[in-house]
Amino acid sequence: MLQIHSFGQSDRGLKRSNNEDVFLVRPENGFFLVADGMGGVAAGEVASQIFAETALEVFSNKQVHSEQEATQWVQQVFGLANEKILNQGRQNPHYQGMGCTAELLTLYDQNYLVGHVGDSRTYLFRQNQLRQLTRDHSVVQNQIDQGIITPEEAKMHSLRNIILRAVGIEETLAVDLVRGKTFPGDLFLLCSDGLTDMVRNPSIQDVVSLFIPLDQKGEKLIELAKSEGGYDNITVVLCEVALL
Repeated sequence: MLQIHSFGQSDRGLKRSNNEDVFLVRPENGFFLVADGMGGVAAGEVASQIFAETALEVFSNKQVHSEQEATQWVQQVFGLANEKILNQGRQNPHYQGMGCTAELLTLYDQNYLVGHVGDSRTYLFRQNQLRQLTRDHSVVQNQIDQGIITPEEAKMHSLRNIILRAVGIEETLAVDLVRGKTFPGDLFLLCSDGLTDMVRNPSIQDVVSLFIPLDQKGEKLIELAKSEGGYDNITVVLCEVALL
């Protein structure tokens, strides 16, 4: 039997007047998400909220028991949310151009599945090593992959905030799916770029490896991002797996 300990927190940061991030922690349904709103006229939070509400709708009163169900429901969340956000933009001029990045993790039967779009991220901390499971859909990530710039140069690049894929922007949405087995002690971190733009992976690993409760780890990550400037909204979700 899979037992999950989890924690989520979101912070406006030090520079933004509102918070366009949304998170959900639903261990009873085996899913967790982070969505980061963007675009429109003060409508980014609308897009991320639509994504969260769609996940609640799809996963409501359900338990994932197979890879087929996990894949079907994760893809359904992204597809329905994409359609709903586009429709809102058509109906309301103030919402045109809004969208969101999104991480959706489901845990089932000693397995995990991550749905990923944009530059929010999902990490896995296992055996004292932090591994980034997702690849940013961004201009600078493409340039890193091509060897044009280094990860260090990307941090200060003029195009670092340009993403290539988001929920609610195009009629057709490609969703990255990352699958794997879960093991006792696995710790998943879902986060918005408000964390990763401010805090490098080694520093994130230092925090998640501490022998402290999940809520303290989450709070430390947010405080670390704020101590480095806190230029964006900062959201973290932590999920720890144990086997009974």
